[in-house]
Amino acid sequence: MLKKMKWNVLLLSVLCIALLAGCSGKSGSESASASGDGGSGTTEISLYTSGSLNVKELWESLIDSFEQKNPDIKVKLVYLPSGTGGQSALDRLLAAKKSGQTNVDVDLYEGSLDDISKGSSEGIWAKLDSSQITNLKNVDAKALEQAKDLAVPYRASSVVLAYNSATVTNPPKTADELYDWIRQHPGRFAYNDPSTGGAGSSFVNTAIYNFLPPEDMNSSDPAIAQKWGQGFNLLKELGPSMYQQGVYPKKNQGTLDLLANGEVDMIPAWSDMALEQINKQLLPNTIKLTQIDPAFTGGPSYLMMPELSSKKEAAQKLLDYVLTPEAQTIVVNKMYGYPGIKWDLMPKELQDQFASVSAGYRQFNSGDLQQEIYKRWQSEVAGQ
Repeated sequence: MLKKMKWNVLLLSVLCIALLAGCSGKSGSESASASGDGGSGTTEISLYTSGSLNVKELWESLIDSFEQKNPDIKVKLVYLPSGTGGQSALDRLLAAKKSGQTNVDVDLYEGSLDDISKGSSEGIWAKLDSSQITNLKNVDAKALEQAKDLAVPYRASSVVLAYNSATVTNPPKTADELYDWIRQHPGRFAYNDPSTGGAGSSFVNTAIYNFLPPEDMNSSDPAIAQKWGQGFNLLKELGPSMYQQGVYPKKNQGTLDLLANGEVDMIPAWSDMALEQINKQLLPNTIKLTQIDPAFTGGPSYLMMPELSSKKEAAQKLLDYVLTPEAQTIVVNKMYGYPGIKWDLMPKELQDQFASVSAGYRQFNSGDLQQEIYKRWQSEVAGQ
């Protein structure tokens, strides 16, 4: 009887192990494949990105196209919506480097010029090699130089002037002409609170830094704050001529809504947002876009490869694909942004579509000084 009970216990144990294995939902080869290089011969790389939902949708399209051409590589998209901790991925990379880790689960990271600077000082980004990523030749050499060959600028957008052509037949061509127009048409111009969106921030930064040497636009030297007086005086002087004598909507969409409803005739707007809403008829077909001189600010979104990635070869293949005209056409059509490669490599119909806003933009990166601009704007301009 005792012997029979022992056999029953043994049989029950074997059955439990079998059931647990079955409930795992993955075969041995599937589990290996999901973790990296597995028995199936596939390599999985992790791409970390953040931003609005359209960024996630863009990457889903790019990844699908890439995987069809590269069935031996799977891309795991780790999407962190705006405001939910996108910075934490960079913090993890910095912590891994400082703690002496030998690899990380981040193989590609989408970020800004500021992220490149923070990471390069700690040595967390790998140098990009044109012998491994041949399509780097498609990118403007100056853009790669600015990124210190540590990142690929794979898409871009800029702030432009959006105006109602039914009421504005001769839009301003320069910053001074724009400020004159605002004075001559009180209440018909709006920009959003700069701390709530890049369009308003660009308007404010442009007004301030047009009085400063060009090199100051990409310096975080606290001494530069002493030079802001003329720009803030201009913004204060223009305040009573703004929408409702100084009402500043929240977020980039706030001013676009005013333009769509005819409450104002002109605003600064992100090129990609405005083009998308014109295309989807969320803005009237009378809305046109133009750039002024000196230009508003804008910039690329970059892809970086961590030095600690153990799957650089697969990550380089994705980077190389992203810089093809085929992939860049997906970028432009999905995001209504500028391509990361030279315009003359893109289909002519896209070149024509973006002719009015692709003249260029200035990059702005002042580090912690940007927060000081917001504080001073709230006190001296919004609070006047």
